[in-house]
Amino acid sequence: MRKKIPSKEDIIKTALGILQSTAFLSWSGFSYAMFICLLRRIFGCFYLPTISFLPAFLSSFTAILIERTSRRTLLCLYVSNIATETLFRMGVWRGYFSPIPKGEVYIFAVSVAVLLYFFRSKVNKQDQIYKILRIIAGKHEESEYLINRNSRPETTSDNETVDRIPESGKSLRNNSRKPRTNIVRTSFETYKYIINIIKAQSKHASCPHPYSCIHYVLMDSAKLFGYGVCGQLALNSILQFKRLLQKPKLLKSIVFRKQNLNLAVFVGGFTGLYRLASCLLRRTFNKDSHTYAIPAGLIASTAFMAFPNNTITLYFMWKALQLLWNDAVEKKKLPEVKWFVIFLYCLSTSILFHAAIMEPQNLRSSYWRFLYNMSGGRIAIMRREPLDFFGLETSKHLQEVLRKTKTTDKLTFSF
Repeated sequence: MRKKIPSKEDIIKTALGILQSTAFLSWSGFSYAMFICLLRRIFGCFYLPTISFLPAFLSSFTAILIERTSRRTLLCLYVSNIATETLFRMGVWRGYFSPIPKGEVYIFAVSVAVLLYFFRSKVNKQDQIYKILRIIAGKHEESEYLINRNSRPETTSDNETVDRIPESGKSLRNNSRKPRTNIVRTSFETYKYIINIIKAQSKHASCPHPYSCIHYVLMDSAKLFGYGVCGQLALNSILQFKRLLQKPKLLKSIVFRKQNLNLAVFVGGFTGLYRLASCLLRRTFNKDSHTYAIPAGLIASTAFMAFPNNTITLYFMWKALQLLWNDAVEKKKLPEVKWFVIFLYCLSTSILFHAAIMEPQNLRSSYWRFLYNMSGGRIAIMRREPLDFFGLETSKHLQEVLRKTKTTDKLTFSF
C-alpha cells in the first residue's frame, strides 16, 4: 500500500495490529452476550434499556479500550454515520418528523462548504478528508500550497507553454503528410496541440493555478469523470460477478447502464463547478480569499443530485462537525473532552444494537447483513416474541427484514 518493500518491523507491526483488531472484535461479540445475561441476573428481569442498549454500551466501552488508539476515531465516525441514519429512521417511523425531499443534498452542501473552508484556511496533513478534498478541489486550492506559493518567486511556466504551441502546430502539420499508420501519433499530437492552446488562454493574476482558468476547470473535471465511470463499472462488475459467470451475456447490460454515469457526473461536475465558481469569484472581486470556498462549495454541491448517497452525506457531515469541534477547542471556545470519541462510539454502537434487536426495520439493510454475517446468523435467531410486550411489534418487523435482506432465522448450531 505504501509502494515500498515492507521491513521486518513493518510485518511484525502489521501482524500485531491484525491480532489487536481481532481481539477487539472477538471481545465485542463475547462481552455483548455476557452483559445481556449478567444484567438479566442482576435486575431479575428485562427492562427496555437492559435488553440491548446498555449491554452494547458496556461491551463497546470495554472493547474499544483494546483497539489501537489510531483506529478509534475511524471506528467512531463509521458507527456514528450509521447511527445517525438509524435515529432519523426511528423518528420518522414514530411520526416525530417527515423526510425532506433532497435532504441529503442540503446536508452535504453545508458540510462540504465547511470542509472546503478549512481546507483553504488551515494546514492539516493528518486528516484523511484533506486527501479527498485535494483530489476533488485541487492542490492549488489548499492552504499549504497557497502559503508556499506566496513565499516563493513567480515561475515562467505559462510563458514556456505559450512558446511551445507553434512547435506543436508545426509537428501536427508535418504528421498530416505521413501515412495512415501514424494515426495514433497524429491523434496524440493533435490532442497535445489543443491542450497547449487551452493552457495558453488567460487567467486572473490572483488565481493560484499555473495555466489558464479554462484548463484548470476542464482538465481535472474530465479526468475525475473518467475515474468515476471506471470506478462504477468496476464496482458493478464485482457485485454482479456471480451472475456474469452464469450469464456472460449480462455484461453488455451492466456496462451500458445509464446509472453508471451518476458517480462520474457527481465527481466530475463537483470539481468543475467548484473551480469555475472559484475562478469567477476571483475575477469578480479582483482578489483571492479562502471565504470563496463557501459559495463555491455550495454551488458545486448541486452535482450531488446526480448521485445522492446517505453514507457520503453523513460521512462529510460528521467530518465537518469534527473539524468545527477541534477548531473551537483550539480557540478555547469549547473544553477538550479527552474521552469524547470513546463515549460517542459506545453511544452509537448501543443505538445500532438496540435497533438490531428491538427495531430491525429501522436499521440499514447493509448493516443488518453485516451483523448477521459477523454473528453467524445469531442476531436473527434471538427470540423476539417476548419483546412484543414493549409494543414495538418486534417479531413482526423481524420477519419483514429477513425477507427484505434474504436472511433467515431457521438455523441450528452444534454448540
